[in-house]
Amino acid sequence: MTRTGSEDIKRILWVDDEIDLLKPHILFLGQRQYEVTPVSNGDDAITLCQQEHFDLLLLDEMMPGRDGLSTLQAIADIVPNLPVVMITKNEEERLMDEAIGRKIADYLIKPVNPHQILSACKRILDARKIREGRAVRDYIAEFNRIQTQLSGPMNWQDWIDVHRTLSEWDVEMDWHQDAGLKQTQRDQHRECNARFGDFVEKHYRSWLNGGGPLLSVDVVREAVKPHLKNDHRVYFIVIDCMRLDQWLTIEPMIAEYFTIDRRYYYSILPTATPFSRNALFSGLFPDEITRIHPELWDRGEKDESSRNRFERQFMDMQLTRFGIRLEPEPKYVKVLDADEARTVARKITTYYDVPLTSMVFNFVDNLAHGRSESEILQEIAPDEAGFRSLTQSWFTHSALFEIFRILSRQDCTIVLTSDHGAVLGMRGTKAFGDRDTSPNLRYKYGDHLNCDAKHAMKILNPKDYRLPVYSQSTNYIIAREDYYFVYPTRFHEYQRQYQDSFQHGGISMEEMILPICTMQPRHAG
Repeated sequence: MTRTGSEDIKRILWVDDEIDLLKPHILFLGQRQYEVTPVSNGDDAITLCQQEHFDLLLLDEMMPGRDGLSTLQAIADIVPNLPVVMITKNEEERLMDEAIGRKIADYLIKPVNPHQILSACKRILDARKIREGRAVRDYIAEFNRIQTQLSGPMNWQDWIDVHRTLSEWDVEMDWHQDAGLKQTQRDQHRECNARFGDFVEKHYRSWLNGGGPLLSVDVVREAVKPHLKNDHRVYFIVIDCMRLDQWLTIEPMIAEYFTIDRRYYYSILPTATPFSRNALFSGLFPDEITRIHPELWDRGEKDESSRNRFERQFMDMQLTRFGIRLEPEPKYVKVLDADEARTVARKITTYYDVPLTSMVFNFVDNLAHGRSESEILQEIAPDEAGFRSLTQSWFTHSALFEIFRILSRQDCTIVLTSDHGAVLGMRGTKAFGDRDTSPNLRYKYGDHLNCDAKHAMKILNPKDYRLPVYSQSTNYIIAREDYYFVYPTRFHEYQRQYQDSFQHGGISMEEMILPICTMQPRHAG
């Protein structure tokens, strides 16, 4: 790697009582633009750290007088965050544990050659820059690959691949500072969602008759049913409104405890709780659910959560259709807040004999809606990268993570998914309808609805899309890309109110393409 300015030169303090014998190593590092200050004892090193700035400390563990560990402690009091590489002849495990316990960055056993020292320096001082340089090259290759895909015919598997790749890069970009690269990623994401909207509008109806991707109605049959038997425990966990990129930030934490097999499915339209989650638990399309529970689709009903009152019953009905009878009977738990989650964590071991436990966790959905109403949350999570970070922080300290750790000690299977994702709404588009039109921002249903066909999919015959019908004039409009609906009479007022808020119900990769993760404990016992 070529360094182009003095600001890139890293300063290294090397402490060793035989420092004169290490001149070849010091010259070797100097040729690679590392500026090394050599000292032969701990006291001089401490004095220098009080007077000068260093980027790395190379520290001999065995020195006469003040030894390496006591020198390390004194320097840590002066410069708490200075990275340290301990170098020693002593291979005792006790000493290694002591040094590592003091949070040293690396540990080398003498004799060391110049390349070992160089490797440690690069790993500690230049890793971020090296990773960013590699990321630029890798991203350009992936960018070009996706652009090539977009220029040809695409199928639903291709769109899963595109969404997975973009989501992985979203997470990777969170660690890099290149604003130009991030903007290129956002631009490609927007282009892909525009093309994805065209693709869904063209093919979605045919998927409803089979032959396409797994849909919401297929998840339990394909991902849960194969594991169900009376002598085995299955936990079906739905994290409401979780996007793939959010899952990718928490998957590494869970992977410490479980093996994870990740596949994907497409949420039905609209990608909203009353439709997608009911379809998940019932295995039925919304028009079929309407016949069973017509009260769910009362046109005067404004509270979406009230339309998910029958998830337990829907799951039981679906199992009955499969001819599955479980003893004891399946359990269903809906977790709406942190207190309920902690209660479930305390009680989870009592579910050990239940062959199927279904759990819905609403926190991510609450977070998405709460961000729109909280200036503090908007400050903490100003964009999608911040929202991913906030989700990761929640999960790290959540009762749900504790539940996973408890279940990792059981002989069980966990199937985890989401009912739909969310998209950051950035552009308002006019919707035309009467006062009985549903109030949702990303989809609407009512009589004689209209909108800009470039910004939304218009469904004139809901029966063809397996959707409820209220009158002969009922139709639906479903927003594409990052558009949200605003009535023309108060367009600018509502545009300001809802812009830059997370919404769901529409057509985007984030809302529709969702992970299904089947997990087995690594160390059950």
